[in-house]
Amino acid sequence: MIYKTLMLGALLFNSPLFAETLNVEYASFYSHVKKIDKEETNKLRFAFGFKHIAYDRLCKVVEAKIVTQKQILPLTVEYANRFTVPSDKILKMAKALVSIKLDDNANQCDMSVQLETKAEYLKQHYSHAELVSLLVQYQAFFSNMGSFMSFMMPSAEGLKIHFDQHMTLGKDLDSLADESGNLVLGQTWFKQGKSLNLPRVPLRITALVEK
Repeated sequence: MIYKTLMLGALLFNSPLFAETLNVEYASFYSHVKKIDKEETNKLRFAFGFKHIAYDRLCKVVEAKIVTQKQILPLTVEYANRFTVPSDKILKMAKALVSIKLDDNANQCDMSVQLETKAEYLKQHYSHAELVSLLVQYQAFFSNMGSFMSFMMPSAEGLKIHFDQHMTLGKDLDSLADESGNLVLGQTWFKQGKSLNLPRVPLRITALVEK
């Protein structure tokens, strides 16, 4: 699920190659990643991208890196034009910048922050216990965020498994797919105590949330 989408004040530069670069304070990213830098949410991550305001797509991220006065730290841009950043208070104190090169008009791109399962927990075969463990981590996140105002926060009621392309899931799973071809595992499915065999490794796993 996309945790939130927001606009950030940033320095914008035009290059002769028509790519545009945004320089955003690392502190803006750190305010998110520090929220899951704990044992009970250690299987989750925030993936950052930029949502195009006119089209239903992410802006193309050509390159991303963290820049301080003393060093440059390259960031990996993944298949879906998203990247992650480390949780490092020292970078925040050093007033580091995250420099993002876009193959899009930067003034058409708003920052998008997505909470998802870490890449090392994406695979084809899951036991029931492994899926419950992921769900519990999402529930812990929303519980921590809600605190005493939990009635205002969404809750994680299941998992949504995304693929990089629409595919036939098979007769056992087709009934669980939504209109986008994502596999939706709600409370009813979890109560059955089943394991899960997928036709391929998913692109991401996010929480199925309800308010």
